[in-house]
Order: sequence, then structure tokens, then C-alpha cells
Amino acid sequence: MIRYRPFHNTDPPKLTELWNFARLGPGAAVEFSNDALDMLVLSEPYFDRRGLIVACEGTEVVGFAHAGFGANAAGTGQSKQAGVICAALVRVDYRRQGIGRELVHRAEAYLREAGATEIYAGESGTRNPFYLGLYGGAEGAGFLETDPNAAPFFTALGYAPAERHLIYRRDITAKKDPFDPRCVTIKRTMKFGVMDAPPSANWWWMTRHGRFESLTFALLPTDGSPPPALVTCWGMELHAMTRGQRTVGLTDVFVAEPFRKKGFAKLLMSEVIRRLREDTVTHVEVTIRDDNTPAIHLFRSLSFVQQDVGVVYRLEGGGKSRIEDRR
Repeated sequence: MIRYRPFHNTDPPKLTELWNFARLGPGAAVEFSNDALDMLVLSEPYFDRRGLIVACEGTEVVGFAHAGFGANAAGTGQSKQAGVICAALVRVDYRRQGIGRELVHRAEAYLREAGATEIYAGESGTRNPFYLGLYGGAEGAGFLETDPNAAPFFTALGYAPAERHLIYRRDITAKKDPFDPRCVTIKRTMKFGVMDAPPSANWWWMTRHGRFESLTFALLPTDGSPPPALVTCWGMELHAMTRGQRTVGLTDVFVAEPFRKKGFAKLLMSEVIRRLREDTVTHVEVTIRDDNTPAIHLFRSLSFVQQDVGVVYRLEGGGKSRIEDRR
């Protein structure tokens, strides 16, 4: 008989084992330690054991769903308006028995009790409380299309696609960097600088990307004016076992309005790629929302190739708890 309960402190080894054998596709890190799960999930200051719901048969953990909340507009804390189903998985030999459905229904009930008026499945943007570095790409991208069970599962539960995120990657081992003649002129007025974090980093950023080794690269005008372009790079080391590659994620890409479409972003990215290559990085990756046409054009021009698509689902008709509906 399957029973459902909140997270216990003795669960991490069973959860990591379940994750490793859940066949989540190439976008999931595997064979990571319990310490990694603790750092990226359990030790977050807003972790609530009630939101991590575990399905058990006897002493065996056969599935779990994890629900949480993203950041408020200022990035200084959480917003309880929109809840997120961050992860949901069931052991392969226990699937098609209604366990996943029950886990998600209980996760939805937890979110509603905490104040959620809308519920999403899949982390993205600032609705990304837990699994950065363990699933997805350089940023939260929802559930990936290479995770074949996600779409039919959430669709059957009444969720509909709400966002699409494109994952682009580039092999930088070959020195075939595109040339833009505008960069020659820009270089005369710019220096290349390095910071510990982007100027926009807030509490939420520090709880997520701040847990990884990262550097922010910037173009710095020689006249001392603010940097026109910045990008942050962080090491996606937990994905190395899955991919067999040393990958760096790109995030917080920023180009000031007056400097867009003038070659500044291309110059910055070309210099970043050159330096990463010297540091024996083999691949760089970026996550782009599919309606961000300028960013897509930029990275395509830099020889990035689309590798995957992530979909964020939204529960249609918010409404009351479906657990109550069945009583």
C-alpha cells in the first residue's frame, strides 16, 4: 500500500537514488552526491519539508513531488502568489498506478494552502526555487522535451503550455569564432573586466546562482562610464557525468539600450568564449525564452546550436483543490 508523507531527514540517499534511475533525459544531472542535493535543495533558506511530498511502499521511496515558490518582484524574498511544481517523478516499476497524479495533487494542495492563486509546472525565470544545476540548462527552462514523460503527464493533469525556453549550446574546442568588423572599432574604447557577481545580483540571485562558482564579465569603457554589456558564467559541473563535457552556463546577459545591435554583445561573448577555451572549457550553454528574438539571433550568429526545448505548464482554471473534489 502506498502512503504519502512530507520529507524526512533520512530521505536524501533514497531521493538521489530515485533521481538517478528515473530516466529524466539528458537535461538531468546524474550520480551527484547527497551533499549536492543538500546544497541546492534542502539547505535553501525557504525550504519547507511539507512541500517535498514522498510516496513510500514500506521502507521504499518510490516517488516524490516538490512544490515551492519563486521570488518577489524585488528579489528580496518569496512571492506566494504563483506556486511551482519543481519536480515530480516516480520509480519506473511503479508508474501507471496513479502515484504521480496523487503526488502532484498533494503538491497543488500545499501550494494553495500557502496562498497560491496560480500554479505552474516547471521552473523558469525567477520561479526557480530549487533545481538549478540539477535539471534543465543555464537557467530554469521548465520540463524539457527530451524528458519524454513530462508533456503527456502534465497535460493529462489539466496543465497547458504557458512558456517555451530554447537551450542553445556551442562546442568551443574548435577556434572558429565569427568575425564582426565592428568589434575592431569598439575595442579601442573598451577594456575587459571581471566581477564576482552582476551588479543586479539580489538576495534571490545569491540563493540560486550564488551557490556556484561564477564570474561576471563586462565591457568597461575607458572613460569610466557604466559598462554597456555584461554576462555571467557559472560552472555546470554536476552535468559533466551525463554529458561527458565541461560546460559553462551563461546567464544575466545584459546590453544597455543605446548599445544594442551595434556589436557590443558579440565582442563581449567572443572574448568570454576565448577565455573559457583557454581554461579548458569545452562547451558553453544559454537558455533563451522563445519570444526573445534579439537574443536568439545573437547566439545563432555566434554559432550556438539549439539542443533542447523546455516547456513551462500552467494549471488551467486554478480553482479549488482536486483532492477536495474527490472527497
